Amino acid sequence: MLFKFRRQWEAPWEVVDSKTVSPVCMYYDDEDTLDIVAVSDTDTRGTYVFDVKNLNRTALRNAVVFSRQQLIQEIEKKDFNILMLESWRLTIFRRGKSHRVEVQYAGKGAQALGKLPHLPPPPFMDVLQEVL
Repeated sequence: MLFKFRRQWEAPWEVVDSKTVSPVCMYYDDEDTLDIVAVSDTDTRGTYVFDVKNLNRTALRNAVVFSRQQLIQEIEKKDFNILMLESWRLTIFRRGKSHRVEVQYAGKGAQALGKLPHLPPPPFMDVLQEVL
């Protein structure tokens, strides 16, 4: 075989659990304080992987929040400042005693004028209560 992608003695990562949140609208037309002047034509997506020493709900929440912050930084490079739609998928992997968390976060960027409202938490974080 010409290419070996994994050492033979390494066990593969197995999927322990996965949770998905479908796209959710984060801001609505009836909000008077927000003036949307542009919306992205496409979704922005990011995949973030975390090796977790102590797997607990706090670590999972932190992974989702951090992933969202990274995605917001990505849309800011495209001159957008809010996420109109947000969705995410969290997958927990295990190999032996090691755990890895992968978060795929997606959102539709938009440019809003005026005072931006307080950033709400990522949508449906309570689904993480079902994990572990």
